[in-house]
Amino acid sequence: MRIEHLYRYPVKGLTAESLEDVTLAAGECLPHDRRFALAQGDAPLDPAAPTWLPKFHFGCLMKNAGLALLHSAFDPRTGQLVIRPPDGEPLLGDTRTAGGRAAIAAWLAAYMGAEARGTPRFVEGVGHNFTDNSNKCVSIIGLSSLHALEAAAGQRLDPLRFRANVYVSGGAPWAEFDLLGKEIQLGGARLRVFKRIVRCAATEVNLETGERDAEPPSVLRQHFGHADLGVFAEVLEGGRVAVGDALEPLEADLLH
Repeated sequence: MRIEHLYRYPVKGLTAESLEDVTLAAGECLPHDRRFALAQGDAPLDPAAPTWLPKFHFGCLMKNAGLALLHSAFDPRTGQLVIRPPDGEPLLGDTRTAGGRAAIAAWLAAYMGAEARGTPRFVEGVGHNFTDNSNKCVSIIGLSSLHALEAAAGQRLDPLRFRANVYVSGGAPWAEFDLLGKEIQLGGARLRVFKRIVRCAATEVNLETGERDAEPPSVLRQHFGHADLGVFAEVLEGGRVAVGDALEPLEADLLH
């Protein structure tokens, strides 16, 4: 299998940012991946010491389909975040200051309207990533598996509906499931695949229209007997990973 696409998602629920290469570190997510999130006002989150919480505590496509229509871009050098709505003026916010984060939160809350609960907070996880899994990891999807799902659904599904970090070509459908418990070489990094990714209602959202026009979890269950697409892997040994690099299983695994 070979890497076709690399993505990070600086703000949970917002735009994917395409990468040509990235340097992974042991025990970490992709740099800046899910670094920020919009915590709902009723979320039991301490911004000074964030811990893992289920996604419904945050602005997310599972609950807030309209977020798909926002286009965001984050500059890690300056801390500036740009968010462009489908209509109206864009927001330019400074993620480094309390005032800047408050302005971002207020803008997003106004955009979400009734879906914003209480007074949402735009939060940064210093040493923490607002991922859907409680362990820091990298998500990987085999495009062959996605194509099998598309054939069963009878429609094209944008790969970014599934918000993975790494999309790989080659291999049979569901071949990534055979990597569970095994170590893999991904470019210059070594990882261990530890879990299949169970899909939720976020994947129903059309990223161009913001409407729910597909039911991937239901199709997966009906045609394949599970609701899984892709796998999570933890980084054991860091290194540079680039588009075009190979994903190769290693003989050793951590289950002996």
